[in-house]
Amino acid sequence: MKILYAIQGTGNGHISRAREIVPLLQRYGELDLLVSGTEAEVTLSQPLKYRLHGFSFVFGTKGGVDKWATFKLMNLRQLWHDMHDLPLKQYDLIINDFEPVSAWACRLQKLPSVSLSHQCSFVSPKTPRPEKWNYAEWLFKYYSPTTYHIGFHFERYDDFIHTPVIRSDIRNLEPGNLGHYTVYLPAYDDKTLVKYLSRTGVEWHIFSKRQKIPYREGNVQIFPVNNETFNKSMASCTGLLTGGGFEGPAEALYLQKKVLVIPMSGQYEQQCNALAASRLGVPVVHAIDDDFPEHLNKWIADDKKVRVDFPDETTQIIDNMIKKYAKRN
Repeated sequence: MKILYAIQGTGNGHISRAREIVPLLQRYGELDLLVSGTEAEVTLSQPLKYRLHGFSFVFGTKGGVDKWATFKLMNLRQLWHDMHDLPLKQYDLIINDFEPVSAWACRLQKLPSVSLSHQCSFVSPKTPRPEKWNYAEWLFKYYSPTTYHIGFHFERYDDFIHTPVIRSDIRNLEPGNLGHYTVYLPAYDDKTLVKYLSRTGVEWHIFSKRQKIPYREGNVQIFPVNNETFNKSMASCTGLLTGGGFEGPAEALYLQKKVLVIPMSGQYEQQCNALAASRLGVPVVHAIDDDFPEHLNKWIADDKKVRVDFPDETTQIIDNMIKKYAKRN
């Protein structure tokens, strides 16, 4: 059997999940990997068959998307050619984690594909989202359209939605508490974070997309993004201060850490994730502004933890997917 696994390269969550799924897929035959996008620091250990420019957004420094940098990064001509040139008829199964090039190439070549992603959980109207409709619903529907859907979210909102894929690296950690707080807020610059965090009486570990060398300012340590260092910090932290992504908060909740979520402004998916997390009991703050210190200190003082049940079902999910959707010759 020949399988293509196409992965979104914006942010680190898609690649992090793929690190768990790739070895499982390799048990079933020859696996080719495709990554498109430009904003991930985490990498796969396996070689890529296709590395494409794709269609990515760029993190800003004030809590949102850098629209001008995103516009400059676009290469619609290359995107068009990649969609039309990608050779897909050789594959018995095409799996997609919110990756647009292969998804649209499948449509053009009239081939079925399977979503294996967090984003496809929004196919279901039961998945939490703000009451006011947002044009970004079109992105959920048309950015990476596939034939079938296997979704992941904080809860099983529908029959095709599963709880998060928690990587073996995380499941094998022994959680402790050394008193520091771990921070991953890629849409904020380090100076803004240090300005507010340095006013508290606790230790902080900021993981920054913008730094190559670790340094310290008072009670705040700044590290470059590194998978092993981040996992070690999160395993031994008191809590995680993070954006409205999915994998990071899910892993912290699994490790029974306190979590405070600050979704990116203007990023609808993160607003949806923050709403879903809040329904679990996770506190949410919508901006780092003059009111932020009050929210931050309240969170630091609160020892309440959210209890979740994220069983290890990834092997069974992959096995069921192969049985149900792989082409039989």
